[in-house]
Amino acid sequence: MAQARRSRLSRESKNKGEKPVPFPTQKEVLRFIQDSPRKVGKREIARAFNISGDDRKKLKKLLKKLGEEGLIERGHRKSLYKSGALPPVAVVEITDTNVDGELYARPVNWEGEQDPPRILMASGGHGGPALGPGNRVLAKLRKTPVGHYQAQVMRRIADQPDEVLGVFNLVAGQGRIIPTDRRIKREFVVAGTDTMGAVSGEVVVAETTRGTRLGLIKARIKERLGSFEDPRSYSLIAIRNQGIPTAFAEAALIEAEAATAPEPGKRLDMRELPLITIDPADARDHDDAVWATPDVDQENPGGWKIVVAIADVAAFVRPGTALDHDARKRGNSAYFPDRVVPMLPDSLSSDLCSLSEGVDRTSLAVTIWIDAQGTKRRHEFARGMIRVAANMNYRMVQHARENPSEKAVSESLALTIEHLYGAFAALRIARASRQPLDIELPELRVALGPDGYVEGIYPRTRWESHRLIEEFMIAANVAAAETLEEQDTPCMYRIHDRPNEERVAALRELLSSLDLQLAKGQAIKPEHFNQTLNQVANTPHVHLVNEVILRTQTQALYSPVNNGHFGLNLHRYAHFTSPIRRYADLIVHRSLISALKLGNDGLKEEAEESLSELGDRLSSTERQAAAAEREATNRYLAAFLEDRRGAEFSGRISGVTRFGLFVKLDKLGADGLVPIRTLGDEYYLHVEERHALVGERTGQEFTLGTPVNVRLVGTDTVTGSITLELIHGSLPEKGRSPKRRQLKGRGKPSPRTGRRRR
Repeated sequence: MAQARRSRLSRESKNKGEKPVPFPTQKEVLRFIQDSPRKVGKREIARAFNISGDDRKKLKKLLKKLGEEGLIERGHRKSLYKSGALPPVAVVEITDTNVDGELYARPVNWEGEQDPPRILMASGGHGGPALGPGNRVLAKLRKTPVGHYQAQVMRRIADQPDEVLGVFNLVAGQGRIIPTDRRIKREFVVAGTDTMGAVSGEVVVAETTRGTRLGLIKARIKERLGSFEDPRSYSLIAIRNQGIPTAFAEAALIEAEAATAPEPGKRLDMRELPLITIDPADARDHDDAVWATPDVDQENPGGWKIVVAIADVAAFVRPGTALDHDARKRGNSAYFPDRVVPMLPDSLSSDLCSLSEGVDRTSLAVTIWIDAQGTKRRHEFARGMIRVAANMNYRMVQHARENPSEKAVSESLALTIEHLYGAFAALRIARASRQPLDIELPELRVALGPDGYVEGIYPRTRWESHRLIEEFMIAANVAAAETLEEQDTPCMYRIHDRPNEERVAALRELLSSLDLQLAKGQAIKPEHFNQTLNQVANTPHVHLVNEVILRTQTQALYSPVNNGHFGLNLHRYAHFTSPIRRYADLIVHRSLISALKLGNDGLKEEAEESLSELGDRLSSTERQAAAAEREATNRYLAAFLEDRRGAEFSGRISGVTRFGLFVKLDKLGADGLVPIRTLGDEYYLHVEERHALVGERTGQEFTLGTPVNVRLVGTDTVTGSITLELIHGSLPEKGRSPKRRQLKGRGKPSPRTGRRRR
């Protein structure tokens, strides 16, 4: 054992008069306890690490600390063993919130080999400001029967940020910073000598300093980012808040500018294929092109041959280069209404790596043969040279398909589009047989005018051409994962685990209250959810059930361990189709190049060893970009509604929390908060399993998915928040209960400002 060797070396060093091995770290002691074949005590640890004299007291303190933190436990006759549990009291950090506003946390000190247990913060005030991600608290922990933990806040631990991003203002001649992060519930004071000349309304970055003035924490401005009145600041704030890198290293820019298109060499010449790209109208790059034709093989009647050609980013971004370092750091591109923060410099992402019309481009392409029912017969990968026939958008393709008599495109393109839809029809048959989870989420488009201000908010139209591209990309992604698995080559899979039993049980209970059932006694499958969705398709419960089923799902991740993709109902799935904007796809490309011996720029052996850590990082940067995009959109929405205070809107309850209701406005898609204190003279219980606030006295319910009418009370563009109030009498009769329902003790009291419990 490493510890025994350490003990021997320590004794030898003393005999030689050398400096002894230093006192063991906490991690080394834990490892010794874990690796020991038998139970150990303080004596065995001291002997293993050659601890004597005053260091024995130090060891005693260390073991006491490990015990208090729940990392070790004391067994019979003072033997010690590593704990997989949490102590009854611990410091935890809030990590995230779910869509209902519930807070989750993790222990600050965790040395376990497995991921730390997930902790749900229990309701109940702690007498301080609202908690949010990043806050730390001392909490009492209780293990639930299903193995999870629930935490009750004892006290909040001071968490003064080292840096704050906010809007600078002068208040009675005193400099103040209003944070853009809605989780920070305080303002900061800036002395005149620390303003860097900032004027009211400027977005600034400041470092906090020790000490307070007028009860506020002091701050010193170190960067001025421009006027908050400029709508372009909305995205910039989100980018800074989420820590998304915006500047490329000088070496990376030099490499990008020096890049040139590779020679055809041994690449397969595919330039005669009339491939087309199909993207949104506002697309800034084109990384995938498609083509299809009927299969001429007589043994495959009604079958199709399809080609998906992807930009060969691996030819330009090689492992170990400055470009690779910056791309890995970003993880993915981030898209905002007014800008893109690309994963690669513009000279690559919008030029050499973009599949532009009529230009020779390198690609990594897969040819897939499918039968008339869309089942894949075989596939082949090749590095090729392509020349895209046309860059088209979804609407153009759909229009050409539906209006062939108008001859909006050339005969050649018309034939390509016809064949694409023919292959798509076959793929749809396979999809229907596979039964993936069938929930479609509406997507908003923020339309900006030339001045950068919002002209309108519109739902993005979903064309059949969108679904066509999705099915082609899924087929290519599956082919990539299957090839790498067959070749026993490391792969970065896109995994989506099945929902955990606790969430499914809660869903079953809710559905039962609606006289609906979810399959029991068997492993849950996407088709079971689809059956339930079909049952409620034309009922008043359709929005509630769609929302709750969506919230039952786990989050998709990147991992070198293949756990399958539950939502798509696929055993093997890997992102392959967007290496311009996703580093995970670039890893898949390199793996294919290595596995199929398509070049010397494939995945390196040292990279294979760090794929697990890289998967975690890429999953994190993906969430980071999504949070920034959402944050920026919220500011644009708040700014768009700023002059419409008092306006009335229809909407649906999209979130139910202990502190109020979130309502999603129809047409606009914006989410606003109805604070619980505005709901009337009643005491409400938050019934989690029903996603409802229930009046204790009247039994009135506010339930997820319920249609309501609301009035806009105000907006805060700095934080991107919208405040609403329910219009009296807007709640449908089904939301009112003349009798108080039996809540079985599961309801949790919601905080009410200035209200007494009746």
